[in-house]
Amino acid sequence: MQAPRALIAANWKMNKTIAESVAYIRKLREIDPDLDGIDAVIFPPFTAMRFVSDALEGTKFAVGGQAMSEEDAGSFTGEISALQLQDAGATWAILGHSERRGGDGETDESVNRKVHAALHWGIRPIICVGESEADHIAGVTHAHVVAQTRAAFEDVAPEGVAQCLVAYEPIWAIGSGSSDTPESANAVLRVIRSSVPGLERAQLLYGGSVKANNIGHFLDQPNIDGALVGNASLDPRSFADVLSAASHNHVQ
Repeated sequence: MQAPRALIAANWKMNKTIAESVAYIRKLREIDPDLDGIDAVIFPPFTAMRFVSDALEGTKFAVGGQAMSEEDAGSFTGEISALQLQDAGATWAILGHSERRGGDGETDESVNRKVHAALHWGIRPIICVGESEADHIAGVTHAHVVAQTRAAFEDVAPEGVAQCLVAYEPIWAIGSGSSDTPESANAVLRVIRSSVPGLERAQLLYGGSVKANNIGHFLDQPNIDGALVGNASLDPRSFADVLSAASHNHVQ
């Protein structure tokens, strides 16, 4: 069976104005990173999403939302729906990121409802799971991420599960500069892959201090099909280097 294309996603988080976002895309287009064998998605702030989508027209890059409501419309101040994401040019959404779970009250149950909404409207979700440093030290990583994964896919048919992606992001590694080892991340993702019917056909990502100098080591692992990139995606040259390293690794 042919290996799936690797997926490299840039999560800008709460960074960049509209002008900065457009300037970033212009610079990225000038660099013209190698995307052979890989797919790439940029997750800008909501305010810049339409501008980024327009600036990327004619490229192979897709655009996604950093979060998404489970509701289609209504009195939900500060939320954004799947339809609004689509209207702004997005075809992807990040669901259940640890920063949303920890700071914005997202729960396993609400992530599940968001997964159903995303699939209903044709938005491809990246569902984030990961353990705290305390859980990591206590040795309960596998049990924790399996519980999160199973909860996210409650009542989702295997065909729907296969359309989703799961990103393992150890909370203790996000933004720390210290990533998990490729072997350890692969072991966690192997457990995740076997936890829900349909995930054996899905792409699984690693996130947590991914850079150009380590992305290849992660992609060498059999259960890692791509990466969710944070800090290294904030500079167009740095992100281009990640993309080129991933492409070179994947087509070897």
